[in-house]
Amino acid sequence: MSQRRVQIVILCEDKQQEVFARHFLKKRGFILDRNLRIEICPKGAGEQFVRKRYPTEVKAYRSKNYLSGMLVVLIDADKKTVEERLKQLDDALIEDLQQIRLPKEAIAIFIPKRNIETWIHYLQGETVDEETEYSKFLNNESVCKPDVENLVNQCYQGLDENTPPSLQAACGELQRILPLLE
Repeated sequence: MSQRRVQIVILCEDKQQEVFARHFLKKRGFILDRNLRIEICPKGAGEQFVRKRYPTEVKAYRSKNYLSGMLVVLIDADKKTVEERLKQLDDALIEDLQQIRLPKEAIAIFIPKRNIETWIHYLQGETVDEETEYSKFLNNESVCKPDVENLVNQCYQGLDENTPPSLQAACGELQRILPLLE
């Protein structure tokens, strides 16, 4: 895997999502140094923070050269569907008088259903469903790193049929940012 230096913004709800995203991008070949900016919910409702901050980050992304940066968004679906959460983000752009996310924009939105811990528990070999709320890894967020490395390989080789649908969708979203590695 080659490495390429690009401007990266990660917009996420909590520390677990940040660790997951940061490690995934690093293992995928992105250089994470001074070109990385993280916007994380300081406290309170993380999903609401991401939804309200999203139009600002999209506007900032669009104000720069599209080819030199990307926006990575992590937001839990919670009890909603992935499609409902995507529509909420589209609506937030429309309310801000912006165009919805375009297919060629390097804006990748990862929406774990129910939350990121669903994906981590699945990657650790557990049988999961997307309705159960799985336990968090408080003060041990980096426990997910070996599992994230496995995910990087699985996204290349293909996911198995037991992969949660929201994680399958995430591998599809990855296609929005991979061209920045070329």
